[in-house]
Amino acid sequence: MGVGDAAGVAMPHREGVASSHVSSGRLLFVAVAAALACWPPAVSAQWPKYPTPRVPKDAAGRPNPDAPAPRTADGRPDFSGLWRGITAPPGVRPRQPPPGPAIAVYREVGQNLPEGLPVTPYGLDLLKQRLATDGRQNPQARCLPMGIVQLHLQGAPRKFVQTPAVTAILYEAAGETRQIFTDGRTLPPPEAQPWWNGYSVGRWEGDDLVVTTTRFRDGGWLDLIGSPLTDAGTITERFRRPTFARMEIDITVDDPKAYTRPFTVRGYQELMLDDALIEFVCDNQRFTP
Repeated sequence: MGVGDAAGVAMPHREGVASSHVSSGRLLFVAVAAALACWPPAVSAQWPKYPTPRVPKDAAGRPNPDAPAPRTADGRPDFSGLWRGITAPPGVRPRQPPPGPAIAVYREVGQNLPEGLPVTPYGLDLLKQRLATDGRQNPQARCLPMGIVQLHLQGAPRKFVQTPAVTAILYEAAGETRQIFTDGRTLPPPEAQPWWNGYSVGRWEGDDLVVTTTRFRDGGWLDLIGSPLTDAGTITERFRRPTFARMEIDITVDDPKAYTRPFTVRGYQELMLDDALIEFVCDNQRFTP
């Protein structure tokens, strides 16, 4: 269950989450259907509802999505909680895009960039190859890690667990996990083994958590259609929690192998109440290549 509509009442429960990005078109269907093929048929029945503690209420006793964000003992914004990716600010479905970077789209991350993705000839070649396969080689369609940008933008729940030294993100989708270290360590050297989701180090700039991630495996996908991320890429994220139920993530991709210049897009997250992650196992033996 989410919070964040204009009246401050509860949003639809998670059955609407999994299908929120599924629309007409073979390309989108192939990648999403494969990734969700083993989604449990009765997701709301696996865990009994348990009330989220310390939820701010309005005068009518309803959850107040616009209340101030909680803070940790050291005064930092606390991102802990269960969230889901959405395609606009919580509670707002504007006809005009909100101010700030272009809104990122799960199907095509650069769809709203005024000049489109600034792909290099190499990046364009790679993208065309992927488009020609109707998205069948998308890592998530093959039960492989989908990459941090796709994880941000897809609609399944994810749980943030924040401590002073590390913020862990537990994704329901395919049971993925991610660690963002805030203990003062530096990024690894160039010879470090590359990872699907790279190595993430965070620092605080005021109330923003700024995360730099490097050392990706080559061949990454930023979205369903295959906008590339290569082993030369660096992703910088700026996490904000401006209100109790809202999170903004500005995502800057700097990958000179695939793009002629860095570009920035914004993703939104909405808090989910009285819910928990459920088990999601992706069995690649069920899919044909």
